Amino acid sequence: MKDKQNNRKISPWAWIPSLYLAEGLPFVAVQTISVIMYKRMGISNTDIALYTGLLYLPWLIKPVWSPFVDILKTKRWWILITQLLMGAGFAGVAFTAPLPFFFQATLAFFYLLAFSSATHDIAADGFYMTGLDTNQQAMYIGARNVFYRIATLIGQGGLVFLAGYLERVTGNIPFAWSITFFVLAGLFILVSIYHRFALPKPESDAPNPDLTASDIIREFGETFLSFFKKPQILAALFFMLTFRFAESQLQKLINPFLLDPKGAGGLGLSTEEVGFVYGTVGVIALLLGGIVGGIAAAEGGLKKWLWPMTLSMLLTAATFVYLSFSQTGDLLVINICVFVEQFGYGFGFTAYMLYLMYFSDGRHKTAHYAICTGFMAAGMMIPGMFAGWLQEQLGYNHFFIWVMICSIVPIIAVSLLKIDPAYGKKKK
Repeated sequence: MKDKQNNRKISPWAWIPSLYLAEGLPFVAVQTISVIMYKRMGISNTDIALYTGLLYLPWLIKPVWSPFVDILKTKRWWILITQLLMGAGFAGVAFTAPLPFFFQATLAFFYLLAFSSATHDIAADGFYMTGLDTNQQAMYIGARNVFYRIATLIGQGGLVFLAGYLERVTGNIPFAWSITFFVLAGLFILVSIYHRFALPKPESDAPNPDLTASDIIREFGETFLSFFKKPQILAALFFMLTFRFAESQLQKLINPFLLDPKGAGGLGLSTEEVGFVYGTVGVIALLLGGIVGGIAAAEGGLKKWLWPMTLSMLLTAATFVYLSFSQTGDLLVINICVFVEQFGYGFGFTAYMLYLMYFSDGRHKTAHYAICTGFMAAGMMIPGMFAGWLQEQLGYNHFFIWVMICSIVPIIAVSLLKIDPAYGKKKK
């Protein structure tokens, strides 16, 4: 690829890894690291699940403002500015974590991070498609996904482990998390500076001066209406909103369960142990499950693997029923259970993402996929918001049983789908 400004060639390897690390880290920070931080700083499960659940909102509504990213400035400009904003957001969390009103103040900065991250996602994914030809897009899709997963590993593993280490060494929990978020702030400022020089300037990445906001709104309206005219739209919407109904509740309470003392029904792990168990073993299992799921779906097609993937995603949650009743202190057993649950989730989630691509196929594919991901975010946000309150009413034992009962809902949703047997299957 050539930079049009000075005609120099820029390898995609110079910017794809760093771009997708920068896309993954803020999402992990907002949705997972925030939960662990608030738990360590004494916030109740009810408030953690409710307020961090609301942080899904920017990803839910990002299709609404995504068209304007195309007409206001370039995608490259949006990437650079949102990375600086995310650096400021991380710094804001770091500055306010030690304050008496830390919960309200840090939440405000997490919202800044969430909106900046959602906008960065739009710009980064658009830049990937405009900055590479179709052959390069296919060639680098694996690298893109791997580095996004590595960001998850760094966030849930490395950064949580760092915070836990600082908690133990300093004995000051707010200070430990403040330093951790200062590290993230510095990292994002450096990433933005790096991308100022490393990102190419493809000619296709240019705002359309003849396209007005009213044109975009009209086109978006037509695109939106065509989405709801697709065949089997009601079954598809029910599936998008409910497939993660059980999992969305489980994911909000896994880290609090691992951290809570045994007297409160948890496992009583330290922050460092959680950083290793869920952030390292868990993420590796998630990555392996996704790889195996992708290979299986490519060989047999979505229709063949839909039920096995669905059941693997739902039934592996039984590992937390076992952990909540046994309250074992054996780290090997805990690691095995987390590995099984996360592998099942990674394997099963393949079916969900493939169905979104399947349903989006056709005209307006990109926009329809963005709408699908908005419904996916709603399906995660709404059940997750109330999971903390429900857990505090039921206790961990009965809460995890409740999650298993909730698995009936996505099973019903899957049974209503009609899928072309040839979709996703390798052509012979």
